[in-house]
Amino acid sequence: MKKPVFYSKILLVAILIIFYNCKQVPTDTTPWIPLFNGENLNGWSQKGGKANYTVKNGTIVGSTVYDTPNSFLTTNKMYDDFILELDYKVDSTMNSGIQIRSNSFPHYKNGRVHGYQIEIDPSKRAWSAGIYDEARRGWLNTLEQNPEAQKAFKQNDWNHYRIEAIGDTIKTWINGVPASHLIDDKTASGFICLQVHSIKKDKKEGTEIIWKNINILTDSLSKYSKKTPIKPIITKNHLTIDEEKKGWKLLWDGKTTNGWRGAKLDHFPEKGWVIEDGILSVLSSGGAESRAGGDIVTTEQFSDFELKVDFKLTPGANSGIKYYVDTEINKGPGSSIGLEYQILDDDLHPDAKKGNHEGSRTVSSLYDLIKADPNKPVKPIGEWNTAHIISKNNHIEHWLNGMKVLEYERKSDNYRKLVSESKYVKWPNFGELDKGQILLQDHGDFVSFKNIKIRPINN
Repeated sequence: MKKPVFYSKILLVAILIIFYNCKQVPTDTTPWIPLFNGENLNGWSQKGGKANYTVKNGTIVGSTVYDTPNSFLTTNKMYDDFILELDYKVDSTMNSGIQIRSNSFPHYKNGRVHGYQIEIDPSKRAWSAGIYDEARRGWLNTLEQNPEAQKAFKQNDWNHYRIEAIGDTIKTWINGVPASHLIDDKTASGFICLQVHSIKKDKKEGTEIIWKNINILTDSLSKYSKKTPIKPIITKNHLTIDEEKKGWKLLWDGKTTNGWRGAKLDHFPEKGWVIEDGILSVLSSGGAESRAGGDIVTTEQFSDFELKVDFKLTPGANSGIKYYVDTEINKGPGSSIGLEYQILDDDLHPDAKKGNHEGSRTVSSLYDLIKADPNKPVKPIGEWNTAHIISKNNHIEHWLNGMKVLEYERKSDNYRKLVSESKYVKWPNFGELDKGQILLQDHGDFVSFKNIKIRPINN
């Protein structure tokens, strides 16, 4: 018995609709490279804590364990510029994240994993796909100003992340919704890792987060990169969210000479220093001390403080960051007097082998007094280093790129003995001011500075 023509037509229309809809589904031609083979954890290693990572049904499952720090399943390969996409499903009680451009160095907090983290946050705060700086600067890009991204997270369901890290720009999407847009040049390369957060006894052990479809793209990124409508958060010469909360303030705004003057002038030097693209540089004058434009100092004085300065050397260069400076001392030729965090190309500048105390004129040392740890993590010439000086109750610490390289007690008998054996012996009570200015030195070589920040400490 033949089917009625009417039903045949309906069947034909249905087939045509299905065919048409299939034709409308775009094919993803992106040449993705899988980071996970779906079978085992080849190409991955665990760092940090002892959370459990297993492979189940083509997914990576991370589960929490008591009494262990944050755990990270890291790629063995390092990545700089890339586009990453992945899916995850997280328990509603759990915090986690995707680390990118992250590292683990023996000198940095005993190998603790640190770097950019794309947040996974199922809590009411809903900052999933925000950007956190793990074990370093804290929050960089939160989502309280992006309610659409906050709403995009799917509780107890699969979520999709897209992460673009190209040059100094990091952009994120959650389930297709633009979430974060950060411009930050702190770290250019590192591994990718899947975090299982540490838990306290009030949380359930064995809580899981699951990842799948982990794919990366490293070539032809400009072709596949997507635009975002989100206004970028820029960290260069700006305070981060957590720095503002902790009382830091900018010593240099990245644009003007406000807050600074010549050490032996009542105004900023008219030559010898340049401001370009958010970078403050002292020009070369052939190595002569204070001959280009002279040292510059803050117009404000400080007692106890934390100071951070990013600096970049040129080959063979010499400079310094001085603190507890009084510009009324030594009004003659040469540099103003103060305690000095040395900035130097240790390999090429002859000063590295001079000084009354061996090695005390090398980079990050207390100039001519105390040698910095010889295992200090110095970045190559032409790359940015971060100087960090802490002064509290006369206890002083010098840090370089996250490692403490020396400490001493100002005004102590040991300190005064070192001064008596140095070039500073001719200056009475050298380095013992209760407060003073911060100084950037003109030593005749091209040296650059940015991200100059201070946190006054109130005792």
